Amino acid sequence: MGYLDKFRFCPVCGSSGFSDHDFKSRVCPACGFVFYYNAAAACAAIITNERGEMLVGIRGEEPCKGTLDLIGGFVDPGESAEEAIVREVREETGIDLKKLSDEGLCSIEYMRSYDSTYVYSGFEIRTCDSMFKITIPSSVELKASDDVASCFWMPTEEVDPSRFGLKSIRQTVNDYLNAI
Repeated sequence: MGYLDKFRFCPVCGSSGFSDHDFKSRVCPACGFVFYYNAAAACAAIITNERGEMLVGIRGEEPCKGTLDLIGGFVDPGESAEEAIVREVREETGIDLKKLSDEGLCSIEYMRSYDSTYVYSGFEIRTCDSMFKITIPSSVELKASDDVASCFWMPTEEVDPSRFGLKSIRQTVNDYLNAI
């Protein structure tokens, strides 16, 4: 089943004639509405400390529940990827990056983006994942919450990309490890 197949009725007029327009859109012949299925914005971060450790989480929810993960999530409407990663880190670990940055204890830099797929409730969501590199002190207190079952520091030499469940996260970790 393609990612537009679940959309059978026009969301504007309710017509059942909602049909393929091209590979990324559907059109309603009754009212002319065209729905484009664009990638959802997401973000994640390689978070490291001065001891050469990487902050990893254990996914507490599907997809890929129980696998390793980086801290991150979807970008909310009205927010930039940079704002989203600061919010996600706070929600999932309790770490206040803004406060650490104001104190000169944190650096955040954009790495790159990846195309990915996130399956949720049987629906395939195409994503554009913005990846960041963040450096913080090892002394920060970690408190896993939201959809992270636990989070902890892992020595970089022990990090195995194959243990990360999501494709773009595996790619990010692999690319990072190959670059250091």
